Amino acid sequence: MVHHKIYRSLVCVSFLLFVSALADAQATRTWVSGVGDDVNPCSRTAPCKTFAGAISKTATNGEINCLDPGGFGAVTITKSITIDCEDTQGSILSAGTNGVIINITGTTDTKKAVKLRGISIDGAGTGINGVRIMAANIINIEQVVIDGVTQHGVSVEGQAQVVIMSSSIRSNGGSGVNVFLTSGTADVLVSGSSLTGNATGLNSSNGGTIRVGGSTIAYNTTGLAGAGKIFSYGNNILDANGTNGTPTSTTPLK
Repeated sequence: MVHHKIYRSLVCVSFLLFVSALADAQATRTWVSGVGDDVNPCSRTAPCKTFAGAISKTATNGEINCLDPGGFGAVTITKSITIDCEDTQGSILSAGTNGVIINITGTTDTKKAVKLRGISIDGAGTGINGVRIMAANIINIEQVVIDGVTQHGVSVEGQAQVVIMSSSIRSNGGSGVNVFLTSGTADVLVSGSSLTGNATGLNSSNGGTIRVGGSTIAYNTTGLAGAGKIFSYGNNILDANGTNGTPTSTTPLK
């Protein structure tokens, strides 16, 4: 009996230590650095090297920050999280792949919200999509540069509310912003941003609604396209495209 009690005690202690280790591995805030290492805990004094390394050690609804300029690699996001590299020039070189994939399907993650801020995504002429949104509720993309992918700068493929602000989406083989769903609807707001040098500036197709204000859509092969809805607030620059296209409707600013 004594041996059994000792055994049960050891099992309980081991379980508690295991749970404690898991809790330690999921920090609310983590950091990446150009001189970091993914074996680190991603703390400020021992940062990780990549977004992929940091995201596994960041709790749901937590935040990843960049300590310094660096290329932090492509990442797949499957939980609510913020990646904020404002003023530190955090970047993703996504040659041959997608820069950021967002696919949040977990039932316990009620927010299903992602914020990307202050990041440059460079497809180097062979990247696929800059940001591919497959499943989420709310996506905020702020002060993000997406350049040189073969398909779309931002590809919205699942039901979501997407806000793109103060961003530059340029020189991509497909659309700057492309909305195409197999079912359901998506609503995208583009504000204070530029979409230049793409095959298409904004494309709204199956289930898509794009609202655009204070933005520049120029030097694309086609400015606006698609069978979906594109609502303009009447304060955009839509010019110098091969074909400008026309919005579904124009709503005066209120």
